[in-house]
Amino acid sequence: MRYFIKTYGCAANEADSERIETYLQNLGYKKAKDINTADYVVINTCMVRKSAENRVYGLINNLNKSLRIKNFELKIIVTGCMTGMAVKDKTGKFLKHLKEIFPKNVEFLPIEEIGFNIEPVRYDKTHALVPISFGCNNFCSFCVVPHSRGPEKSRPYDEILTEIKNLAQNGYTKITLLGMNVNSYGADLINSQLATRNPQTTFQLPNGKIIQPILVKHLGRTRIPTLFPYLLEDICHIKGIKEINFMSSNPWDFSDELIDVIAQNPQISRQLHLAVQSGSDRILKIMNRWYTKKEFLTLIKKIRTKIPNVSISTDIIVGFPGETEKDFVETVDLCQKAKFNKAYISIYSDRPLTFAHKNLKDNIPFPIKKQRWQILENLINKPSLKIKYLRI
Repeated sequence: MRYFIKTYGCAANEADSERIETYLQNLGYKKAKDINTADYVVINTCMVRKSAENRVYGLINNLNKSLRIKNFELKIIVTGCMTGMAVKDKTGKFLKHLKEIFPKNVEFLPIEEIGFNIEPVRYDKTHALVPISFGCNNFCSFCVVPHSRGPEKSRPYDEILTEIKNLAQNGYTKITLLGMNVNSYGADLINSQLATRNPQTTFQLPNGKIIQPILVKHLGRTRIPTLFPYLLEDICHIKGIKEINFMSSNPWDFSDELIDVIAQNPQISRQLHLAVQSGSDRILKIMNRWYTKKEFLTLIKKIRTKIPNVSISTDIIVGFPGETEKDFVETVDLCQKAKFNKAYISIYSDRPLTFAHKNLKDNIPFPIKKQRWQILENLINKPSLKIKYLRI
């Protein structure tokens, strides 16, 4: 059997595909030269936007035209976020939908069945992707990730350190830590309720050191305990690792302690990504984002003050349901003040199972969405065109 893996989506999906490849090789399968010479096609899917979902449908539709699939000579395995959503949708409607439109010899593989204990196939011999958590607990109203990946689950602390030490011994110098929200890492490894009520609650690291979990305070209350600053610092002490990146991180869990660890350790990349999504307090509240425009800008100022050479990128959604011109102007104002180095700007995409899908009407005309996208694209990613925006 010859396999081919097609991966859509983020770095977390890429890391999942690396482990899937080892899984297939352990079954005795060989890697095909391309998708047309494969007997076994694995499609690792993304559901974050409709466009990513449509690319999956397009690929399977093209494969469905092949005589090999009609003769059951070609097997297709669908995994990743699409399968995750199908499995987790308690109504069963999404799985039924997929089975109706996909060929009969399509099978579904929940990525959780692969697990983290499989050594991934890595083609890059200096840079490694290292997942530290899986899933998300935040339920932003537009986001499908909690529905496709499930609740947040942290990998054991010592397991992560052991993997990175082994990578360093094998010549890797750069790592990227992955999670839907890396800076809440470890919250599930701690008794969260007890830690929140009693700040003296301690946690024992694998090396025997007793520490107090970092209690992130936000919006006037203690939110979660986290181990991420400790993990990040311990990774900095691993000999041979010269550069450490991490993604993604939420603004409301970006603690002062995390900023200090980054500032004090030059191995940690000075390129940080903080998704703001909107500059309007009204829209942020509907999005279920746990901060205000003022609080986000305060965080950016704090980071730039303690890490002077930092570069900050962000994610922004334009055309969210109900976004008025005034809301958009607030986003433009935030971007001008935050001085992002780069922005990944997306036009709002209605996603199944989300709060927005169930409760909000996608009522912004596409031409307006596109215009707002272009304005921010010019403002942030094409700064030489800033004067053009100021005239609009």
